[in-house]
Amino acid sequence: MLRSYVGPLVMTFVLAMIVLILQFVWKWIDELVGKGLSWSVISELLLYTSTRLVPMALLLGVLLASIMTFGNLGEHSELSALKSSGISLTRIMLPLFTLVLFLSVGAFFFSNNVVPNTNKKFFALLVDIRQQRPEFDIRERQFYNGIENYSLKIGKRSKDGKMLYDLMIYDHTDRSGNVAVTVADSGFMVITEDKRNMMLTLYKGYTYAEVLDTNKRIDKNKTLRRDRFQMQQFLFRMPGNELDRTDEELYKDNYQMRTMKGLASESQKLKAGMHTKQKRVADELLSAQYFKLEDKKPEPSPLTEKQQELQLQRLDIECLYDTLPQEKKLAIAEYALTLAKTAKGMVSNNLETGRSDLRWINRHAIEWHRKLTLSFACLIFFLIGAPLGSIIRKGGLGTPVVVSTLFFIFYYIISLAGEKYARAGMLPVWLGMWGSTVLLLPLGIFLTVKSTRDSSIMIGDTYSLLIRKILRFGRRIHIGRHEDPPADQ
Repeated sequence: MLRSYVGPLVMTFVLAMIVLILQFVWKWIDELVGKGLSWSVISELLLYTSTRLVPMALLLGVLLASIMTFGNLGEHSELSALKSSGISLTRIMLPLFTLVLFLSVGAFFFSNNVVPNTNKKFFALLVDIRQQRPEFDIRERQFYNGIENYSLKIGKRSKDGKMLYDLMIYDHTDRSGNVAVTVADSGFMVITEDKRNMMLTLYKGYTYAEVLDTNKRIDKNKTLRRDRFQMQQFLFRMPGNELDRTDEELYKDNYQMRTMKGLASESQKLKAGMHTKQKRVADELLSAQYFKLEDKKPEPSPLTEKQQELQLQRLDIECLYDTLPQEKKLAIAEYALTLAKTAKGMVSNNLETGRSDLRWINRHAIEWHRKLTLSFACLIFFLIGAPLGSIIRKGGLGTPVVVSTLFFIFYYIISLAGEKYARAGMLPVWLGMWGSTVLLLPLGIFLTVKSTRDSSIMIGDTYSLLIRKILRFGRRIHIGRHEDPPADQ
């Protein structure tokens, strides 16, 4: 059983990795094309990408390999022979379940220890690639600003890309704006052997330049200078292909670069900081907004503390306010309105800050649960794939690929939706991250029970026979309704 399972597992794992890497390339193709990246940089990026995708590819590989293995056994009647000899399906599944259990534990340690470090290297390299200057690629009827201190536009270029027509070059070397421009009828472009410079030879054109004074201001009293030429050459420095690498430790505090221990510790710090902010705002509201007191020294009172408390209880605020003059009433109302607006602003700002802190805490909690859910999902997918393959009784890459793809898409959509709701705070984090697993676990148990009892729920002949019976029954009812009633005796 182990030999029959390991082969499909390795094959499906590699296929899943290829599909996921192609998805990554399709998503980030715009960031990679036109950067002049070397093959070593691209290979390094793909290596980090494949390492990050190992848990997801393993999940899909376990499901597909389980369906293929047990489908092959059922298709060649080997599964029936094992059952007829007294070996139950659960006993047949036990060695493979043990293997998948070890794979799940290994996937957990891989996600907890290797993936965070890989994420740090991946995002550092991706940011460096995004900041890389684009490769020298001049397009027709578009200004190209990839050459330092120059802006170039061409109307048309030949098929080999060397001959250019209707050229316009703005010279910004003086840092004074568009005060010098060269136009030419045609030009010939040649890249030097070291790939560092480009020689552009222009034919039949003019150079226009506005004369500047010593302060680099345009002198309106002087005429525009125009130079006509039959041939003129420009030497441009090509954009560098060397990638500027940043320090990877700058990204170590991100939640995707932490282990479960680091995520739990950081979540506790964030919660403590959020509670401290809320307490500080509450104390400030109570001390400076809700119970605003004038900064005056209290006058000595002959009354005792108990008598003062009783006197305050008998004080009628409305009657006291009515005894004040109109100007004093307006001043008090404006002052109270100012305090209310200030308090409202403080509450609104604290509410928005609290939501931001809560979203950040949720991201750490989501990443903490993700390391467990992907590993546990391997066991769930095996419990679904093994009995499903024994019920389908089809091996190869046909039916198993279709069925496993449908289950994986279902799991992925539910996981993505749950993660989104958990990140927004609409669902508890544990429910959003474990919801897909909770939904698939009963399905795995149901399929295991059905396959143990040799159920035919996934055999097409069963449903075709059922449909034929329903059609025959409907036809009999239809004929019975149109038969003539018997004659009266």
